Amino acid sequence: MKIVKRISISCILVVMATLSTRATDDAIAKLAEDPRCARALAWIDRNAGWVSEQQIRLTEIAAPEFKEAARGEALKALFTSSGFKVRIDSIGDVIAERAGSDGENVVLLAAHLDTVFPRGTDVRVRHKGSRLVGPGISDNGAGLAALVGLARAISESGIRTTRTIVLAGDVGEEGEGNLRGIRALVEHYRSQLAAVIAVDGPATDYITTQGIASRRFEFEVTGPGGHSWSDFGEPNPITAIARGIVLFSTKTQIPDDTKSSYNFGVIEGGTSVNSIPSRAAVKVDLRSQGEDELGRLETALRQAMASGVQQETDASNAGDDDLQSALRLNVRSLGTRPAGQTSPDSPLVTTIRNVDAYLGNRSRIERSSTDANYPLSLGIPAVAIGGGGKGGGAHTLEEWYDPTGRELGLKRLFLTVVALAGIER
Repeated sequence: MKIVKRISISCILVVMATLSTRATDDAIAKLAEDPRCARALAWIDRNAGWVSEQQIRLTEIAAPEFKEAARGEALKALFTSSGFKVRIDSIGDVIAERAGSDGENVVLLAAHLDTVFPRGTDVRVRHKGSRLVGPGISDNGAGLAALVGLARAISESGIRTTRTIVLAGDVGEEGEGNLRGIRALVEHYRSQLAAVIAVDGPATDYITTQGIASRRFEFEVTGPGGHSWSDFGEPNPITAIARGIVLFSTKTQIPDDTKSSYNFGVIEGGTSVNSIPSRAAVKVDLRSQGEDELGRLETALRQAMASGVQQETDASNAGDDDLQSALRLNVRSLGTRPAGQTSPDSPLVTTIRNVDAYLGNRSRIERSSTDANYPLSLGIPAVAIGGGGKGGGAHTLEEWYDPTGRELGLKRLFLTVVALAGIER
């Protein structure tokens, strides 16, 4: 009897879960069938090409770190043409609002304006078959274009929502930006935020619910410098940095159970091939799923770079008391990304899952380092998802984007936002 009873209870729970899922799926289906939403979805089907044109236009406006203003102005004009109330804040975030009836709660979607490519990079977009190729076309031209398409779809629908919808092109996601754009947005709306969605890249096969913690540093070594012939034997800052990199890379173990990474991304210094440099620097990115592991990596990195400087000094002609020939190590923090996680069972993730079920889209839970990190660290429900289509080669000059499937991504965003914001009947 006990076995039968257990089986019966299990069956009831399965049926209840199935009915609950079906009910939420039905809710998304009813939402999609609302004449206003149906009008928006039809607009997406007809205008995916227009969205691609805006993506090309935005991508071809250079937006290196701390120089996003021109691209921001172009985005502002596109948001304004869709009937949103638009402003640019003091650090360059482009903020488009569509007020909700409750006047309190906010659903925020953000796509970063900046790219990793320095000033002077050729950002013209080329066509290669079905692909668009150019620096930043996918990361984050795809995310920005998705917000532009979403804004126009909302405008075309004529819907009014309970919660306020905010679409933002934010600055400072890449490189040394230290998430300054999303930090400002979250702090501005903090008490009102019902959900935050970072729209980053194109992919629709994931929902990023966990933010990977990261720390970025610049290690600078300075010394007397000199002539490559007459001053041969003086300590060399470039060699000291090289020694430190080798020590860290060969001595530091990355555990199997806590995914982590490190990258020496920029090395600079020196004035000519026949001069011992007086300065050299390296910029390093550390990432980990665990804060404790990240701390261990930072400690190991600092020790390795200090040892590299000492080894170079010991190998040079500099005496113990020769302060003129001494190398100096300076460490500067370039930014810290906090970690955090949204529960897979949260209303935000459940809503996206239900939209995926309605659209026939299969997605998986992922971890990454995005604009979602900051709200996640504060316990605010947040995720990162893509805007639709396919992409690859991120952070390279041959970065590419294929708009095939863009409609799916745009519909996914639209239905998710409207479901979260609550449509006024």
